[in-house]
Amino acid sequence: MEHEPDPAPPMQLLTLGINHQTAPLALRERLAFVPDEVGSVISRLRDRLSDSAAGRVTEAAIVSTCNRTELYCAAEKPDAATDALAQFIASTKQVDAGEIMRASYMLPQGNAVRHAFRVASGLDSMVLGEPQILGQMKQAERLARDAGGMGLLLNHLFQRTFAVAKEVRSTTEIGTQSVSMAAAAVRVAERIFGALNDSNVLFVGAGEMIELCAAHFAARQPKSITVANRTEERAHSLAAKLHGQAMGLSELPSSMHKYDIVVSCTASTLPIIGLGMVERAIKARRHRPMFIVDLAVPRDVEPEVARLNDVYVYTVDDLGRIVQTGTEVRQAAVAQAEAIIEHRVRDFETWLRSRAAVPVIQGLRSRADELRSHELDRARRRLASGDSPEQVLEQLAQSLTNKFLHAPLSALHEAAGDDEAARARLMATLARFYSHPSDH
Repeated sequence: MEHEPDPAPPMQLLTLGINHQTAPLALRERLAFVPDEVGSVISRLRDRLSDSAAGRVTEAAIVSTCNRTELYCAAEKPDAATDALAQFIASTKQVDAGEIMRASYMLPQGNAVRHAFRVASGLDSMVLGEPQILGQMKQAERLARDAGGMGLLLNHLFQRTFAVAKEVRSTTEIGTQSVSMAAAAVRVAERIFGALNDSNVLFVGAGEMIELCAAHFAARQPKSITVANRTEERAHSLAAKLHGQAMGLSELPSSMHKYDIVVSCTASTLPIIGLGMVERAIKARRHRPMFIVDLAVPRDVEPEVARLNDVYVYTVDDLGRIVQTGTEVRQAAVAQAEAIIEHRVRDFETWLRSRAAVPVIQGLRSRADELRSHELDRARRRLASGDSPEQVLEQLAQSLTNKFLHAPLSALHEAAGDDEAARARLMATLARFYSHPSDH
């Protein structure tokens, strides 16, 4: 009888990523993915890393925000997959692979699960407990599903992640009274201009972050609010909510000088507010100060703009530092959240162990079916040749019994050379299986 091939090793979870704690903004913006490119990147990634040498990655999702770029994967060989993933991202984004590896973290299995739970719950954010990250992770799950990157492991991971985040936010105080980026931006603006009643505010973009910031600034009743967006329909929609005006991005160069405060957050891969544009605006403003908040990653504002006199440029990292220094961590809420997460990680690891047994179970069933089929064929031949049915049944039962007992008995004999503890565990396991036969 031919030797049965060993069952394929179980797939393992793997997370490779960078965040605001491990990588500067300059690197994070180079490794950021806009939603429109995620689908094609996941497809190429799975094609490129489908063989064993590259770790055989079968599932993949990408979480890309202003604070992080993370790849969640299911891989056969995590170590090989880590190197292959770094090389793939390096070639995709034209960044040195060594630079990526120096700034990244690799989290296998349980650590990947724990990390996903902490990220979605707001424990790994620049702003403790901030709620936007959960929506961003849900978007990442949808994009991965549309691209065919979701399988059994990642689907279970993300669904459990969303449930854990909901549990943490509903049973702890982790998200209450958290100081947001938007609130921090308003505070800085008030330090520069005082009351904002005489300030003209421009929002560039019309996404969730801009809408959040706009709500905070609108509460201070500035002199005027304008929304500029590539799609003017979305600009008009947001402007209507704010009782403001709308314009297209093409009007920025000629209009920039009108605004005291500019808040920008678009999905552009290149800066849309350049040095020359701001220089002309400052000249037209006769050097009255201008406050620019760049919440985009990659950045919307050319870095050189920050060197100009009378211009105050704040990035997500600058605002993050303000938030961190201005907030006392609610230790009791954090400890409670971490306890919930650890409990749910253990639940997930139990599920992972049950999945690891599936190939073994499948192998046992396949082998049992093979033995059954072989003995039935022999019994049918004996019946066809005229042998007594009683003798055929007796022989069938005896042969099946001997063959099913062959593996455990061989294991017991081979265990004679093992250490006492290992032999005792094997004997206890076999005794549990065979000492109390089922009634069924």
